[in-house]
Amino acid sequence: MLKTIVFEELKRAMREKDVLAKGVLTLVKSALDNAEKEKGSTLTPEEETAIVNREIKQTNQALEGAQKANREDLMEKEEAKLLLLKSFLPKQLSEEEIVAALTEAGIAKGMNMGDAMKIAKPLLTGKADGSIMSKVVKSLI
Repeated sequence: MLKTIVFEELKRAMREKDVLAKGVLTLVKSALDNAEKEKGSTLTPEEETAIVNREIKQTNQALEGAQKANREDLMEKEEAKLLLLKSFLPKQLSEEEIVAALTEAGIAKGMNMGDAMKIAKPLLTGKADGSIMSKVVKSLI
């Protein structure tokens, strides 16, 4: 269960006085706790992965903002946060693996983007980044 892994990593970060990791892990742990309270039961692995993906998306946006502002200090911090957050995701598929999986699932030329994404999303959620997934789908259709 991801929540226990995050909690153990948080304890380790606190012992090692790793301020950045402690901040990121506290954020992830509270997001998982809040989602669990809202749902009223334990989260499924897919729901946990979705929460981590949401945090990654927010960090990517902060990184883009830091890049636009030419803030090296913030860019380094956000990149370190991204590395830590991505460590909680299952192994991500390469573009070639995504193409193979989507072709096997029946996505082909001439298909509507919406229909193709309805097939791709459930198949690849948590296994591939959403932007890469949509790029591959566009290239296939």
